[in-house]
Amino acid sequence: MTGNDDSRQDPPVNNGVMISGGTHYVGNQAVGHGAQAFSGSVSFQPQDVERTAELLAHVERLLEEHRAALADPDATTRELRRLREELEEPEPQRTVLRRALDRLNDFVQPVTPLVVAVGQLAQSVQGLPGV
Repeated sequence: MTGNDDSRQDPPVNNGVMISGGTHYVGNQAVGHGAQAFSGSVSFQPQDVERTAELLAHVERLLEEHRAALADPDATTRELRRLREELEEPEPQRTVLRRALDRLNDFVQPVTPLVVAVGQLAQSVQGLPGV
C-alpha cells in the first residue's frame, strides 16, 4: 500500500459520559461529534399544560383500576383532587403541589403502574410555567 488509503476505517470512538459515585449536578452538556448544548430561557408551550392534564386523567384511570391494591384508596383520591384543584389556581403554590405529589407518591407505592404514572405527573408538574 502506498499513499493514502481512503478505505481505511478509523477505530471506533466512545463519546459517552460516565459518572460514578457521589452526587452530581449537571448543567447543559453535549457529547459526540458535532454535538451542541445551549443555555438560555426556556419557553413553555400549551402542550405542557395539556400533557399534565393527560397525566392527571391517566393517574385517575389507574387509581380506579387498582383501587383494591391501595392501602387507602379514599386518601389517594382526595390527594389527587387536591393536586388538581391547586393546578387550577391562577398561581399554584409550589409547596402545596410538592406536598400533594409527595403524599400521592407515598399512597401509590404498592402499585407499580401508579408509581410510574405519578412520577411522570410530578415531572410534568415541575415543568409547568410558574411552578
